[in-house]
Amino acid sequence: MRALYSILSLSLVVAMVLAACAPVSPPPAPAEQAAGPAMATEEVQGTTLIVAIAEDTASLDPARAFETLPAIVHKATYQTLVTFPPDSVDTVVPGLATSWEISDDGTVYTFTLAEDAVFSSGNPVTADDVVFSFNRLKYIKGNPSFLTETIASVEAPDPRTVVLTLTRPDPAILAKLVFSAFSVVDRQVVAAQGGTAAEDAATTDQAEEWLNQNSAGSGPYLLEKWEPGVETVLVRNPNFWGEPGQVERVVFRNIPEAATQKIQLEAGDIDIAMDLSADQVASLEANPDVVVYQGLSDTLVFLKGNQDPDIGGPMSDPTVQLAVRYALDYEGIRQLAGGQSVTPASMLPVGFLGAYPPNSGLQRDVEQARALLAQAGYPDGLAVELAYPDFTFAGVNFGTFAQKVQADLNEAGFQVSLAPAEVQVALEAYRQGTEPFGLWLWLPDYRDPLDYVEFLPDGVVGKRLNWTDENADPAILELRDRLKVAVDPDTRVELFRQMQDYLMEKGPYAPILQPGIQIGLSNRIRGFVYNPQWRVDVSQIVKE
Repeated sequence: MRALYSILSLSLVVAMVLAACAPVSPPPAPAEQAAGPAMATEEVQGTTLIVAIAEDTASLDPARAFETLPAIVHKATYQTLVTFPPDSVDTVVPGLATSWEISDDGTVYTFTLAEDAVFSSGNPVTADDVVFSFNRLKYIKGNPSFLTETIASVEAPDPRTVVLTLTRPDPAILAKLVFSAFSVVDRQVVAAQGGTAAEDAATTDQAEEWLNQNSAGSGPYLLEKWEPGVETVLVRNPNFWGEPGQVERVVFRNIPEAATQKIQLEAGDIDIAMDLSADQVASLEANPDVVVYQGLSDTLVFLKGNQDPDIGGPMSDPTVQLAVRYALDYEGIRQLAGGQSVTPASMLPVGFLGAYPPNSGLQRDVEQARALLAQAGYPDGLAVELAYPDFTFAGVNFGTFAQKVQADLNEAGFQVSLAPAEVQVALEAYRQGTEPFGLWLWLPDYRDPLDYVEFLPDGVVGKRLNWTDENADPAILELRDRLKVAVDPDTRVELFRQMQDYLMEKGPYAPILQPGIQIGLSNRIRGFVYNPQWRVDVSQIVKE
C-alpha cells in the first residue's frame, strides 16, 4: 500500500521556504482546483452516489464545524486558498490562490487569487470574501478558531490580492489553511443571512442555522439539506467555475454500525462504506462486487483524565493516570482492532514529524499498575466510570474497545463501569470539560505535529481536561512554548520527542490505538482516492 502521508516532507518544505525567504510560485493546481474554468470532455453522469458513514456532525457552518463528515462536505461545497494534491498531503498546492510569496522574516504571506473563480450565487470570489471568511472564523471563537492563533491580520489591498500577516513565523500555517475552517464563503450571501466578521461575532453572528441547510461556497457541489442523524445531501453546483462533479447528487447516510454498512454495500444499497471493521475485510475481498481500500489512519484513540479534582476526582491524580497506562493490554487492543492498526508510543501518531515508532511506548505491567494505585491511596481498588460515544468510527466500535479497557483496568485493581452516550451528547460533555474519565479520538486538523500541542495545557484538548497554565507543571509549559516557535526540523524532532516522553510519564492521557482504515467500494465506483485531510473528494468519484 502507498504511504498515506509524509508530515516530515511537508514540514521540511515549509521550513526550507522560510529559510530561503524566496517567492513561491507553486505548480499548477489539480483539476478540481484549476485556476480558471475547465471544459468537460465528456457528458457528466446524472447519477446519485450514496455514502454510508457514522455521522459526527455538530455544525455545517465552516467557521464552527470541527468534525469528520463536515470536512468531506466542505471539500465538495467550498474551496480554500491552498490545498493538497488529491492523493497525498506531502506538499501544498494552489486552491483559490494561484500563487503566493513569503516575506523575508516568514511573517507575511501574499496570495494572488484566480481571476475566474465564482461562488454558487454567481458572485465573483474576491479578496474581501477571504478577509470576511478568516475574520469570521477568528471572531466567532468556535471550536476551530484556535487555528487563527498566529494570524495578526488579513487584508485585501485589491480584489485579487490577500495579505496574511502573522504574529510570528508559523511553520504549519500553509497546512492549517488547507483545513476546511478556512473555506472561503460568499460574504454577501452570508451577511444577508445574519453573518458577520466583526469582533463581536461570537455573540452577534446569526448565519449558522442557514449554513446548516445551505452552502455559500465556490465548490463543485451545493448543500441541499442536512437532516441530523439521518442524511446529508449535496447536489451539483450549476455555476461551478471548474470541472463539474461526476455525479448529480451525493447522499451521506448516517449508518453507525459497521455490520449494517457491510450488509448494505453487498446488497448494492450504498456505493461506499466508510467505517468497515478489519474483520469484515476477508469476506468482502471474496465478493467480486466489492473493492476494499486499506491503509493506516492518522486517528488517535485515547483515554483522558480530567485535571480538575472537583470533576475528575482520583482520575486527576498523575499517579492514577500512570497506573491506567501500565494496566492497558496494548497488544490485545491492537489485535482487537486488526488490519493495519498500530500502537502509538504517545500522543503523536506514527508518521508525523518526531513521532516515535509503533509499540515503543510503555508496556503492560499489571503489578506496577496495582502498586501505583496503592501508592495513590487505593490499595483496595478504585471505582471509576468510563464515558464514551456509542458509535463506530473508521471501523473502531467504541463500545467494544470500552469493554476491553474495562477488562484491562479491572484486572489491575480498578472497578470500571461503562457510561455510553449518543455521540452528540457525549461530544458536548467532552468539549465542555465535564467528563471525569473518557475514551475519545482525535483527527488532526492540519498535517503538522503542532496540531498535537493542543493536547498540552490550554490547548484545545487540554482545556477539555481543564489542564491549564494555573494547574500545570512549569516544565511542560516551557516545552509547549518552545514547540510553538521552533522552525528548524531537527530542533522540532527533539522537542516533540521530549513532549512524548513527558506525556508517557506524567500526562493525563493513555494512547491506546492508531487504527487502520477499511473503506468498502462498489465495483461500479471509479476515481476513489483516500486523502487523510478530507478522506474522500466526492467530486472525483465516477459511478459506472
